[in-house]
Amino acid sequence: MDSTADSPMDSTAPGRPVAGRDRDDEGRARNARPRDGLGRPLPYGSDGVPRQPEGVVRAPEETVAEAQRLLDEGKPFHAHEVFEDAWKSGPGEERELWRGLAQLAVGLTHAARGNVTGGARLLRRGAGAVTEWAASGSARERPYGMDLGAVAGWARELAGEVEGGGAVDAAARAPRLRG
Repeated sequence: MDSTADSPMDSTAPGRPVAGRDRDDEGRARNARPRDGLGRPLPYGSDGVPRQPEGVVRAPEETVAEAQRLLDEGKPFHAHEVFEDAWKSGPGEERELWRGLAQLAVGLTHAARGNVTGGARLLRRGAGAVTEWAASGSARERPYGMDLGAVAGWARELAGEVEGGGAVDAAARAPRLRG
């Protein structure tokens, strides 16, 4: 979706609308700036990593597979968007699971960007969320093949490493969702 197709452009920043905020076809604010693999905005006109489409409804197994692919490619920011789609479109009893997984992906994003405090905090928050969901009455053992105990353990271990040593390589430290 080209959010700037019908907008006048600012000659000082190629690709940026003059009116300030980028908007999609329905008028919602959407940042059209290109992004790198960790989701950081790049200058307008730069080559970036293709963004994940928003609002995609996937089967849970597809969500896990797509998120794992993106994590393996070192794109945890993009994996978080996949989990966020599941969080927003999935059944109510699974929303906390997907929200927790999204937090883990954002935590890895921050850790890879060198944001030690934010990365460790979100990794622990996500680990707590998936652990709490797994202990809830609505949980199944190994939902969609995921080993939530191992994923939570990975997140807590990585949080400690990040606090002790700074930025990490997102692809090298990607979790194995299905163990």
